[in-house]
Amino acid sequence: MLYSSDQVTEETRRFFHKVFFWMFVGLTLSSIVAVVVATNEMLANAIINSPFMILIFILQIALVFGLVALIERMSASVATLLFLLYSFLTGLTLSVIFFLFTLESIGLTLGITAGMFGIMSIYGFTTDADLTSMGKIMYMGLIGIILASIANWFLQNSMLDYITAFLGVIIFTGLTAYDIQKIKHSNKIGNEGSEEDHKEAIIGALRLYLDFINLFLSLLRLTGNRK
Repeated sequence: MLYSSDQVTEETRRFFHKVFFWMFVGLTLSSIVAVVVATNEMLANAIINSPFMILIFILQIALVFGLVALIERMSASVATLLFLLYSFLTGLTLSVIFFLFTLESIGLTLGITAGMFGIMSIYGFTTDADLTSMGKIMYMGLIGIILASIANWFLQNSMLDYITAFLGVIIFTGLTAYDIQKIKHSNKIGNEGSEEDHKEAIIGALRLYLDFINLFLSLLRLTGNRK
């Protein structure tokens, strides 16, 4: 079935509304959980100062890879539940920032992140340039900073931490534009309201959620005022 350009534009617009809605839900859930944990000393100690934090990290990684790899085999409701579970677990780990950085720098960094994310989202959605090559470079860089961060977990080198944070800002800024364009082009026109459409929205929301959170954390590590 052929669709007019107006129909494609309108359905794409509605699809992005769903993507950003679920991204906002995930970010809101993570924020609430982080604040609740940070303001409860007993709960914070039980989570942060225990091996439980390592288990959370492992579960987060498993959920991301599981959602991306198995999305076609699961129902839309299961995909949504796993995304919300991931957002909840991320909120637990994000509570750490309230003990490391001042509230003022967290708030300021959050505002800067939102601004940068918004600008790159508009660029990725409106540009006629093919961002595929840039996306591949960004993902290669992402693998590099992940490996460097794992190494620095043992080395505890402040300069390496600064470099990975700086590169993280560049990489996740670029990935925001790339992922927006990829989500736009991968959206299947004509399946609006279906299970497949909902799962596409959840995966899109997960991609943008990860870009936003990691851009925020990179900026905070780079410019945040530590306590």
